[in-house]
Amino acid sequence: MKNKKAFYYAILPIAYFIFSLILVSVVFGVLKIVLDIYYRYNSQYGGTVVDAIKFFMLFRAQTGLDRNLNYLIIAICTFVTYFLFMRKTFVSLAKIVEATNQMAAGDLDKVIDIDCKGDIKILGDNINIISRLLKDVTVQERKAQQTKADLITNVSHDLRTPLTSIKGYLGLINEDKYRDEVQLRYYVDIAYQKSKELEVLINDLFELTKVQNNSITLDKIEIDLVELLNQIIFQFGYQFQSEKIKERSFFSEDKLIICADPNKLVRVFQNLINNGIKYGTGEFLDIYAYKKGSYAVVDVVSYGNPIPSVELPYIFDKFYRVEKSRNKNDGGSGLGLAITKSIVTLHGGIINAQSDGEKTIFKVMLPLLDKKIKNENKNS
Repeated sequence: MKNKKAFYYAILPIAYFIFSLILVSVVFGVLKIVLDIYYRYNSQYGGTVVDAIKFFMLFRAQTGLDRNLNYLIIAICTFVTYFLFMRKTFVSLAKIVEATNQMAAGDLDKVIDIDCKGDIKILGDNINIISRLLKDVTVQERKAQQTKADLITNVSHDLRTPLTSIKGYLGLINEDKYRDEVQLRYYVDIAYQKSKELEVLINDLFELTKVQNNSITLDKIEIDLVELLNQIIFQFGYQFQSEKIKERSFFSEDKLIICADPNKLVRVFQNLINNGIKYGTGEFLDIYAYKKGSYAVVDVVSYGNPIPSVELPYIFDKFYRVEKSRNKNDGGSGLGLAITKSIVTLHGGIINAQSDGEKTIFKVMLPLLDKKIKNENKNS
């Protein structure tokens, strides 16, 4: 195939040149015969054409060019015709060379506009596609580098803050700079709490890395989502009571059967409920579960203290924190929502957030288990 293409490209210019030579020779021969006949029958009358023919014949006789002049005219006309045939190809090649030079210099916005058909057109279009893909890859690489730099900065900051506290209080204990055992226990408790924050951050970092690198395995089983949510809500009973928040459930009467990893989904809804308790200022936290098309949908609704609209698109990013004034409590790794989104995505689901002056809604959509698949599993 490659040899055929190479032969085609090698023979094409020669074929065009031979075709141009034949065409010019035929036209020249026909024109010469026509002019000779015209001159023979009209030489006694004169006229512009006849005078021009006489002048040409006299010029040819005096210079002695004769047949050589015919060859010269044919050669010039052949090259002109050949150029006209190949002009679009030459111009297109020149555009491609110029454009690729600019692309090589870093101008990936350059687009090659080819005004011809065939392989030259395909070549130009392919270079445009490659340039566009290369630009996209370059942009993605820059974003990845920026994300990596931000990740290192945020991790360093978030690790340094509790670590500084731990070192400070342990230093006071080591130097016996405490009044009594009560103050000693107070210092130890602070150091212990800060060490737990470090543990949460490190565990979240490992989990997020595994989830986003697809190195985590999902142990999927059939789950009734309503039953799972009831279990999770029961575990939050003490926290709801201590925060003086009343949980309200609005669940579908039908079973919402999905195929998922229960342990990973527990993490998803724990994160969302914790988020609602931490940032909500209302007295209620509502949880809805219902069917919508081929999805099981769960809405976690908290009231008061909305998320600004300009920040909504970024709340699932790593280490992104909404303005400090929304946070009633310190702690947390800043990775909870990023992990939540990654787990939902791994399950083929969708998660988004909406917020206005009254409430904030986190909506999770997970694919319902197909009845056909369920029946096949039972039969097998």
